[in-house]
Amino acid sequence: MTRAQAIAHAQDYFDTGSFKSDLARLVAMPTESQNPERAPMLADYLETEMRPLLEGLGFTCQTLTHPLSRGPFLLATRIEDPALPTILGYGHGDVIRGLDAQWSEGLSPWRLVEKDGRWYGRGVVDNKGQHVININALRAVLETRGKLGFNVKYLIEMGEESGSPGLRELCTEQKELFKADVLIASDGPRLNAERPTVFLGARGGVTFDLSIVAREGGHHSGNWGGILSDPAIQLAHAIASITSPSGQIRIHEWVPKELPAAVRKALVGCEIDGGPDGPAIDPDWGEPGLTPAEQVFGWCSFDVLAMKSGVPETPVNAVPPSAWARCQLRFVVGIDQNDIVPALRRHLQRNGFPMVEVSLSREAIFGATRLDPEDPWVDFALASIARSTNKKPALLPNLGGSLPNDIFADVLGLRTIWVPHSYPGCSQHAPDEHLPVAIAREGLTLMAGLYWDIGDGAAPPV
Repeated sequence: MTRAQAIAHAQDYFDTGSFKSDLARLVAMPTESQNPERAPMLADYLETEMRPLLEGLGFTCQTLTHPLSRGPFLLATRIEDPALPTILGYGHGDVIRGLDAQWSEGLSPWRLVEKDGRWYGRGVVDNKGQHVININALRAVLETRGKLGFNVKYLIEMGEESGSPGLRELCTEQKELFKADVLIASDGPRLNAERPTVFLGARGGVTFDLSIVAREGGHHSGNWGGILSDPAIQLAHAIASITSPSGQIRIHEWVPKELPAAVRKALVGCEIDGGPDGPAIDPDWGEPGLTPAEQVFGWCSFDVLAMKSGVPETPVNAVPPSAWARCQLRFVVGIDQNDIVPALRRHLQRNGFPMVEVSLSREAIFGATRLDPEDPWVDFALASIARSTNKKPALLPNLGGSLPNDIFADVLGLRTIWVPHSYPGCSQHAPDEHLPVAIAREGLTLMAGLYWDIGDGAAPPV
């Protein structure tokens, strides 16, 4: 049996329609972890779909819970020989809210629909489609070779879209249970639809609220305007002090001292492309002197996600009593996450905005992580993917978004290698989430090749 046969086996699973049927069944399960009414569905996903799939491949499965979690965890383990390397796989079966009414005509979050070379449905890329690709690539290798040639532990959680509550504590308390050598998982987008991609970590993320409460109730703007402070104006100026007019961050604790040479080298030739439906890049926004790829994957970004003052739907002639904004900082390795909010408070105080209250909108802060781009496992993964696809894969030091990767890298001490099966224009977290059919097939191809190569003894020592 050969590598080519394992890849052909994975492709046959796709070409016969079996992958599409499996994905359609998973999409039909509304596993919204942010919706308390869906709690029973979170357990059903693991027990009726994931457990039978993994046990059928010789895995021993156990359901884990934690008092802080929103849903259960499934840990599947297959140990062929303790002397062999152990790979930890990861995925999440929960999805963001469906937003049913906002999908285009003929589409639904809970029904897989194929249209113009794309599969539409909630979870097709985030993350049901991605971990089903990887598990079935493992199956293709196992059924071709008769064994994997390495050990696997596969973790599927059901609360990632709610911030992965309980995952950090579970991994901290049961490190031995999750002990492995390398994390190989899939989430997030490729650099673009055509180019296979590897990323080695994730930017950190912290979401916080800025608010000013000046007084009880609004007061007539004709009688009181000019002698009562306007919280909306104050908050607008406070936010404006955080960046330049072109978005350059002005809080020095929020940006790295420099862009590391290894990161700059890895990003040479990386072009961000959201496809025909993606937005046009604003070339003069953000940190001067950086390419778009360096901005997203090597630097920090600050955004205002929402703002409110008064009653926007029915404005009245009154000085508003309060103003509020939800903001977010995405940050890279080198930023002290414990100093992000204190640094903001110091900045606001220095700039004359002591009336602005700062509070975390959720307690969870994703830490920033980045495996060394020169780690031998990185070269191994890139070479394997290039061999399977005849394409040069992109190497991103970290994802632009945030994942619980710091749990795997810092708590469990693992090398972390992510191979995404999506693209930037996939409408992740939005209506009309979709997966290009070609990416799904190529994902099965390259993951079968990667798993075969690990089991062939070609992987670097751990």
